[in-house]
Amino acid sequence: MAEAAWKQRYIDLFGYLPPHVQARIDLAASADRMPALDAIETLRDELIHHNPLERKVQQMIHLGMLLVLGHREPARLHAQAAVKAGASAAELHGVCETAAIVGGMPAFSLGVQVVTAALGDAGGGS
Repeated sequence: MAEAAWKQRYIDLFGYLPPHVQARIDLAASADRMPALDAIETLRDELIHHNPLERKVQQMIHLGMLLVLGHREPARLHAQAAVKAGASAAELHGVCETAAIVGGMPAFSLGVQVVTAALGDAGGGS
């Protein structure tokens, strides 16, 4: 895949190119490691954009895993992507509840925070 295609995939998923992705590209370019980044982005493309799960479901699963791991910023991005893909407030709350089974109240509380922000950014969710 070409760099322009990588960038477009992120824009399709999140609505913009996250700064950490641009930093990844910039570092690979300055280190003369663009072939390595191409391999990583090709794998990512296959697993995310050619996955048999519909985008909304996949993003909600991704969100739940990130909540359990306690990764706030990636969870926020994937909550936004889930909303962009049509996830409702009830579905996202369900992800928070499910994350609590594995990650306890810290995962649930983090989920409430990132989902509330994502719904607010989208104008209230569905």
